[in-house]
Amino acid sequence: MRLTELRKGDRGTIVRIQADPELRNRLHSFGIIPGEELEVKGCSLARQTMEIDVDGTLIALRKEEAEKIEVRKEEDA
Repeated sequence: MRLTELRKGDRGTIVRIQADPELRNRLHSFGIIPGEELEVKGCSLARQTMEIDVDGTLIALRKEEAEKIEVRKEEDA
């Protein structure tokens, strides 16, 4: 599933990043790497941007960037 499919409050684990090397390197510099857990903190009204928390760091992503991140959603326990 794509990161853009998660909603506010959802948690997940990054599985894969399908992006060009430049974007992949930029995401890695923010700690967005396969195996990391994240939580969606919020989305803009039109869902053009989303804010995620990765290891205590809040990161804003454009929809185009978030669509390139594949995640596995954590199911509620």
